[in-house]
Amino acid sequence: MIEPIAVQPALIDRVLDRLVAAIADGTLKPGERLAQETVAARLGVSRQPVSHALQVLRRRGLVVEAGKRGLEVAPLDAGRLRDLYQVRAALDGLAARLAAERARQGLVGAAVRLEASSLVAAGTGLAAKGSVGELIRADVAFHSLIHRMSANLAIVETVAEQWPHFMRSMGVALADPGIRARIWAEHAGILEAIVAGKASAAESAAQRHTLGAGEETARKLEDFASVA
Repeated sequence: MIEPIAVQPALIDRVLDRLVAAIADGTLKPGERLAQETVAARLGVSRQPVSHALQVLRRRGLVVEAGKRGLEVAPLDAGRLRDLYQVRAALDGLAARLAAERARQGLVGAAVRLEASSLVAAGTGLAAKGSVGELIRADVAFHSLIHRMSANLAIVETVAEQWPHFMRSMGVALADPGIRARIWAEHAGILEAIVAGKASAAESAAQRHTLGAGEETARKLEDFASVA
């Protein structure tokens, strides 16, 4: 006999997605306590799916144990972010190289190239007047598209798992208006090399961009910590 499918896992996934998004966009801030009862009440669900979701978040490093306080949103740690950005820089470089090789072989369609150009144009416009949240979403959209252009699903899946960590850190750097235009100029350079089929140039540009972003963010976090 085939047993009916339980709906509970789907609810757990929805609770998890909502909490990940809230941590990534800063709605839930570093150090904020996450009591099961409170979270369940805010989301309008029972404690059980919240309990499961919080344990997944703990394994992902997005929440941490805080003694008698239970679980709280993990702090932004400069050393941890450097590690993550180093790994992502290698993957971003590989993705850009593969995308450029595919472009040279005629395997990147006009629709994808147009989408990428549109993302760069939109992001460049947001650099002057967009909110931090808009800039974060635009940044994720651009890099995610480059990952897909590589046709390497492992890159897409690996970085996707870590996007919440990167999105949290992006807000630190993007709060500085001075770097926004530079970031999107670098994005434009990466895309230009890809479309031209210049694999080595695309790889180098992507790696420099991601390593630079990681180092800049880590330094800002260290500066905040020293002041505090």
